[in-house]
Amino acid sequence: MSGIFTGIGTGPGDPELMTLKAVKVICACSVIALPVSDPTLEKPVYEAAGPRTEEPGKASGPDTGRYLAKCVAWQIAAGAVPEIGEKDRIWLPMPMIKDKEKLKTIHDRDAEALAELLDAGKDVAFLTLGDPTVYSTCMYVHKRLKRMGYETRIVPGIPSFCAAAARMDVPLAENRQEIHILPASYDIENSLELPGTKVLMKAGRKMADVKRLLHEKGLDAMMVENCGMEEERIYLSTGDIPEEAGYYSLLVVKEKNGRGGERA
Repeated sequence: MSGIFTGIGTGPGDPELMTLKAVKVICACSVIALPVSDPTLEKPVYEAAGPRTEEPGKASGPDTGRYLAKCVAWQIAAGAVPEIGEKDRIWLPMPMIKDKEKLKTIHDRDAEALAELLDAGKDVAFLTLGDPTVYSTCMYVHKRLKRMGYETRIVPGIPSFCAAAARMDVPLAENRQEIHILPASYDIENSLELPGTKVLMKAGRKMADVKRLLHEKGLDAMMVENCGMEEERIYLSTGDIPEEAGYYSLLVVKEKNGRGGERA
């Protein structure tokens, strides 16, 4: 009998915001799948639980310890499920590039590696920051495995924009207001004209451009950087937002009538 592949959302950063179901699935699974954006990982690498040992005279494999230290989803899950360290792991290359053909080859190879584990009857849990259905690398392999006939499941996580609004103590939308989720690493100039609340995700690398657009359109924004993590920073107006920010930076742009929206 084949194993089950489950994409698990670990939430925005605070281990206490992980769901009970996510914890339950992690405890029950055989293998933890972890995405690696570092280009030094060129193919999937399986790693059994316990300390690594190298045979004399053989070259060591990739520095998975370095990958682990950079994996935010793992750090969150480990805070809620300490026994996760006793699980086998599979490292999957997920480079942050826009070459569609190259990405297709990489994702196909990742899915094939996971399929081998599922064929062996192992349940695999893929950890992803936030929610698996929102701009998540998890879905690239999830869709492939589903097409291949394997049983796939999704455990939702608290999305970063919901957590950010909670940290800033403001509503995302009220009454008939709309919400628009926008990837800020792409062209958003026209999208900023949309009514209601605009959530700008993945804005860190484009922060200077985003701020320029906001000033030009007379829009104010609030931002949370590293929401729920130790390095969390909150900025309550566009003028306070720095020109450079980390990858995990999220902006909430309200309509020109103010942050509070319509009155109840």
